[in-house]
Amino acid sequence: KNVRRGIGRYVVSKFQSVNAKYEDFLKRRFPRFYHLYHTFKEGVKLMLQDGKEVQRIKMKMFSDGMQYKDLPYRDMEKLRQFRRDIMKAVPLMMISIPPFANYLVFVLMYFFPRQLLIPHFWTPKQQVEFRGLYHSYRVRHHWPVLKGLEKTSQRVKDGQLQSHLKNLCAKVQSGANPKVSEILAVRSLFSGPPLGIRRMSVDQMRHASPLLFLTPRLPGFLIGRRLNSHALELLQLDRALSRLGPHQLSESELRQACYVRGLHSNALGISQSREWLSQWLQVSSALKDSEVSLLLHCIVFLSANYPTAASRH
Repeated sequence: KNVRRGIGRYVVSKFQSVNAKYEDFLKRRFPRFYHLYHTFKEGVKLMLQDGKEVQRIKMKMFSDGMQYKDLPYRDMEKLRQFRRDIMKAVPLMMISIPPFANYLVFVLMYFFPRQLLIPHFWTPKQQVEFRGLYHSYRVRHHWPVLKGLEKTSQRVKDGQLQSHLKNLCAKVQSGANPKVSEILAVRSLFSGPPLGIRRMSVDQMRHASPLLFLTPRLPGFLIGRRLNSHALELLQLDRALSRLGPHQLSESELRQACYVRGLHSNALGISQSREWLSQWLQVSSALKDSEVSLLLHCIVFLSANYPTAASRH
C-alpha cells in the first residue's frame, strides 16, 4: 500500500513538472496561445468548483426537504446561473475530451469566444465587452415593447387603466423614469388579458423574449411557456433577495443582480445601482405569481432611461 502511494505521488509530481515546463514553453514561445490555454484551464477549474457547489446545494435541499423557492438568495442564484452555463458549456466540453481535441477548442475560443463560451472562459476584458454587446441587443427591443404596449392599450376597456398605461408608456418614451406607484397602477392589466404572461399577443411575446435573452424564433405557445418559466424564476429570485436584504450584496453581486434585471451598471456608481435595485424590489415585492408579466416589462420601464435617457435608442 505504501509502495502504491509512493508511485502515485511520483507520477503526480512528474506530471506536474512536465506540465509546468510545457506551460513555460508556451508562455515564452507562443504567448497568445498560452493566454488561451491558461484561460481555458482556469475556466475548467471554475466550472468544477461551481459543480461541487451545486451538488452541495442539491444535497442540502434533499436532506432538508427544501424547495427551490425556499433557498437562500446566493444558492438560488448559483443554481440558476449554473443551469444556464452548463447547457452552453456541455457541447464544448464534449469536443475537448478526445486526445489533442483541446487544440480545436482553443481555435474555437479564439475565433468565437462570445458565441461558444460561457463567462468562465472569458478574459476580464471580454467580460466587459461581451456584456455590453448583449445589453445593447436587449436595449434594441425596448422601443418595440413600448410600441406594442401602446397598441395593446387600445383594447383596454377601463378608461382609467387605459389612460394610466398610455401615460406610463409616454413617460418612458419621453426619456423620464416612472415612479413605482405609476407602474403598480397598471398591475391588473398584466394578470389576465390583454397583457398576462400567456395572454399577450404573439408579437408582444416575441418583442419581450430578448429582454431575458430568450430566442423569439419559436412557436407562440413555446415562447409563452418559456417567458412564464423564466419570469417566475426571476420573481422567486427577487423574493429571496428581499429576504437577504440587497444591502448584503458585494459590489460584483450587486452589478450581476442589476444586469440580470435589465440594467448594465458598469458605468454607474454603487449608490445608483443600489437605488435602482431597491426600486425594482419595491415593484416585485408587490406582485403575485399571476402578475409576472409586469415584472418582465419592468426591464423596460425601470432601466430604459436610468439614470438618464442615454440607453433609449
